[in-house]
Amino acid sequence: MNKPLAERLRPSKLEDYISQSHLIGDEGALTQHIKKGLIPSMIFWGPPGTGKTTLASIIAKESGRPFYSLSAINSGVKDIRDVINKAKQNGELFSSKSPILFIDEIHRFSKSQQDSLLQAVEKGWITLIGATTENPSFEVISALLSRCQVYTLNSFDKKDLEMLLKRAINKDEYLSKKIIILNETSALLRLSGGDARKLLNIFELIVNSQEENEIIINDKIVLQVIQSNTTHYDKSGDQHYDIISAFIKSIRGSDPNAAVYWLARMIEGGEDVKFIARRLIILASEDIGNANPTALVIANNTFQAVSVIGHPESKIILSQCATYLACSSKSNSSYKAIGKAIETIKQTGNLTVPIEIRNAPSKLMKELGYGDSYKYAHAYENNFANQEFLPNEIEGTKFYEPGNSSREISQRNFLKNLWKEKYDY
Repeated sequence: MNKPLAERLRPSKLEDYISQSHLIGDEGALTQHIKKGLIPSMIFWGPPGTGKTTLASIIAKESGRPFYSLSAINSGVKDIRDVINKAKQNGELFSSKSPILFIDEIHRFSKSQQDSLLQAVEKGWITLIGATTENPSFEVISALLSRCQVYTLNSFDKKDLEMLLKRAINKDEYLSKKIIILNETSALLRLSGGDARKLLNIFELIVNSQEENEIIINDKIVLQVIQSNTTHYDKSGDQHYDIISAFIKSIRGSDPNAAVYWLARMIEGGEDVKFIARRLIILASEDIGNANPTALVIANNTFQAVSVIGHPESKIILSQCATYLACSSKSNSSYKAIGKAIETIKQTGNLTVPIEIRNAPSKLMKELGYGDSYKYAHAYENNFANQEFLPNEIEGTKFYEPGNSSREISQRNFLKNLWKEKYDY
């Protein structure tokens, strides 16, 4: 039994593929492509263990195409050119059956390595399927990204993960010979974090740790076994998301000590410093926002600095930023505001822009009254004109609720002074 459980259970047919119904369900974005065999070049973006590699392999098999696979960790331009040359010999130019080249962790390829793929993708010598755990907008060059469809794969939900466990118990050639009683799954599911591969690895570890003929699995046993088999940080493995989550939550919770600890864990584990810096930018806006607008400036400057400085000195800059953000006043008011606005749009649709604040670049639009009743704020006392700017159907709706930090109290008083009782500030 050399292969791990996750590998033994890897599906080879689309009908056995679990999860990602938004892509491969009856109405899935990829379903028709696969059925017709008209496969575009694409990027699969999602966390580890969501089936990116498996889906690429199934697409190749079901569309009857040659399948080549490279890992960005140990492949270079020469490897890419070798595969492209083989692919060119397999089909005609622009053939609908062009070979599929799957590149795992494509975000780790340098610009020159990604450039080497452009001509082959453009001319149809290969159909590229790249897999990445990082936002392709940041990590894939724009020229290559424009030639690919981007599909997001989601973490497995509870139903999917429990289905995987049942499949392992009933269909795996080794586990099916054992008597396994699954009394509780909460700890297994929680530890997996929606990562199917991680779930199966943990499950196999638990099963193999038990010597009895009848193996009973409950939350207590799972936690006991896992605590005695703690893994080291692996920037491409299971703890990648757990550690960054702990880091972000420590800063959000105003604990600079824990923040520096988790930062050190990532740095010592070889994590990409730009990845850490990007998360700090997001946090500075999401969790601090208008309570301290300078936080976003510092976080953005941190990203620029670590991009130039690199490892190992970048750890100093990251530590300064992390501790500053941890010690800053916190507010998620602007984050909540955009969430409320988006939810309103989902419920009300695309409402008409009020005619008085529409643009009027043409004579006809001016004749139709576009912009006629617009009050130019600077023409009024205190640079404020009491005018409604929301669509008529939702006028008077308040999306932004300032928090209780000193800066936001000032904002609240400013708005209350202008709008009086209108928005109940």
